[in-house]
Amino acid sequence: MTDPTPLKLLNREQAILEFNRRVLAQAQREDVPLLERLRYVCIVSSNLDEFFEVRFADMLEAARDPLSSVTGQDVDRVGRAAHTLIDEQYLIFNEQLTPLLLKQRIVILNHADRDEPQRRWVAKYFEREVKPLLVPVGLDPAHPFPQVANKSLHFIARLSGKDAFGRDNRIAIVKVPRVLPRVIKLPANLSDGRQAFVLLTSVIRAHLEELFPGRKVEAFSQFRVTRDSDLEVDEEEIANLRHALRSGLTTRHFGRAVRLEVVNTCPAELSEFLLEQFGLPNAALYRVNGPVNLVRLNELIDQTDAPALRFTPFEPAWPTGRLPRHKSIFEKLKKGDVLLHHPFESFEPVVQMLREAVLDPDVLAIKQTIYRTGAKSELMDLLIEAARRGKEVMAVVELKARFDEEANINWAERLEAVGAQVVYGIVGYKTHAKLLMITRRENGKLRRYAHISTGNYNPKTARLYTDLGLLTADADLTADADSVFRQLASLGKFKALRSMLLAPFNMHSRMLELLAQVEAAALAGYKPARVVVKINALTDAELIHGLLRAAKAGARVDLIVRGACMLPPGLPGVSDNIVVRSVVGRFLEHTRVLYFRWAEGDEGEALFLSSADWMSRNMFRRIEVAWPVQDARLRQRVIDEALQPYLHDTMDAWQLGPDGRSVRISETGVSAQQALMRRYSEGA
Repeated sequence: MTDPTPLKLLNREQAILEFNRRVLAQAQREDVPLLERLRYVCIVSSNLDEFFEVRFADMLEAARDPLSSVTGQDVDRVGRAAHTLIDEQYLIFNEQLTPLLLKQRIVILNHADRDEPQRRWVAKYFEREVKPLLVPVGLDPAHPFPQVANKSLHFIARLSGKDAFGRDNRIAIVKVPRVLPRVIKLPANLSDGRQAFVLLTSVIRAHLEELFPGRKVEAFSQFRVTRDSDLEVDEEEIANLRHALRSGLTTRHFGRAVRLEVVNTCPAELSEFLLEQFGLPNAALYRVNGPVNLVRLNELIDQTDAPALRFTPFEPAWPTGRLPRHKSIFEKLKKGDVLLHHPFESFEPVVQMLREAVLDPDVLAIKQTIYRTGAKSELMDLLIEAARRGKEVMAVVELKARFDEEANINWAERLEAVGAQVVYGIVGYKTHAKLLMITRRENGKLRRYAHISTGNYNPKTARLYTDLGLLTADADLTADADSVFRQLASLGKFKALRSMLLAPFNMHSRMLELLAQVEAAALAGYKPARVVVKINALTDAELIHGLLRAAKAGARVDLIVRGACMLPPGLPGVSDNIVVRSVVGRFLEHTRVLYFRWAEGDEGEALFLSSADWMSRNMFRRIEVAWPVQDARLRQRVIDEALQPYLHDTMDAWQLGPDGRSVRISETGVSAQQALMRRYSEGA
């Protein structure tokens, strides 16, 4: 279904940068603890690294295709926006956060700032810990420009005079090994009552000349290159996806260069030389006023002893009233479903359910999807133990979870080694669904239990991301979960599920049908016709047009989109009935909730939870699930906790304008996340 009305959607890449502008604004909030403000600066750097490695790299590739709609002007526009954002990021770090840290007696000492005892300590540290690991490479025909891995730190230096063999090779490159810490804390006896740090780059700069005996360093700069890091394998031509990806991990670090970072004092001749070596235009050069990798300042945050400058620790609540501790979760689920709201509620019940299943002799089989579970995972250890105990274990491991490929390959190999059945989903489709299913023998019959989630099986991120998970013994939902696992293993023809929607088969079409149902109700004069969608990204054109049609018919449409949104709200006669909000707070908003109302009563509304965002890739190139919340009590709880607070947030919410720029609604009032934290701290 397409919309005949031409409407220019917002640019996806600029929408991603706009989201990062909202994150960076957190670093300027006086009500956010100082070290957390610095952490937001680091988060933006990490986000931008991935932006250049994946999104901008794809955009550059598309611009080279004469059949693509992406033009060189589009690339230039996004590049300028990225330059502006990065300049603002360093300005905040240097002019706002650094002076505030100084007031708290937390300092980063450059060479010029260090006194004589501190310089002696740094010199010994360099001689003992750093210099033995540095290998300067003077460039000549026998020493060509070295391979520079993605995001690795290097120095470039211009040297005086001739080398030991009388030749005029004046350019040298120094690679800084990843094993060296980027932030070093000085001993307390040298810090004058402060917490004093030196950056590794400053240590090397102060002693760079020692690497080139007999020559002077006339000019130098640190530099870092960002490369296209999307793993590409021809899935139609390979026999073993795991082996192909493992070999691809070694070449990922040397993809096409897309960005070059140097310090702002880098001489033009050195930056031009580097641009030429990497085959980059001037627009790809980013001169920064500080370290070229602000992500590494996380090391400073972690080493600083200042609890008052961090968020007050929050301990997720155990759902005591709904799930008593130390009692069988299976017995509880026989009486009804349990909904968990993370990180306000603990992820531990999910771990406990799996632990109970592993130890229970009546449990015969366990099936689980694995997307981003982390390099260390109790859940994966439990699956391995279940296989060792003779249970049937099936793990659907998504090997192409971006930047988690190596961890997932390692888990797959460990699971296979103990006899678990490991499958890698469907060639060409990422398995993004979050499902855990347990089959248990009870009174001579088999009964299934399941956990379905909007987020990953990762206890660490479950304390940092908002998500909803359902523990259930519902016959329809557990039968659907079983069917999804069978689909992924057998590759058989798709058969519609009882309750769940499954991408790429029927999720997209069902969402369009529900939007059309709301549209028809609005056209018929039903005033409370309503759509509320809470997702991470909205970029699918058909779904956008479905939302526009419903709104134009008179339905009220509220969108809570954390990240990229390509729908331009507030256009007169087109989208003036649509409000787009983005909430950026202490936790990463990750919950996907889809609500539709077209008539009175329970029969006139539908609420789905989902693993999928409203992006074409989620709808057509991934295995995703959405499941209805049919219990009226649980449905109201989702509305009360995951929708209403965010629609009324005035502290952490931003409103998107038709030009793609967002404005903070207010700096005071109500924060949805803080309200939920208080509610659960008091025993919701």
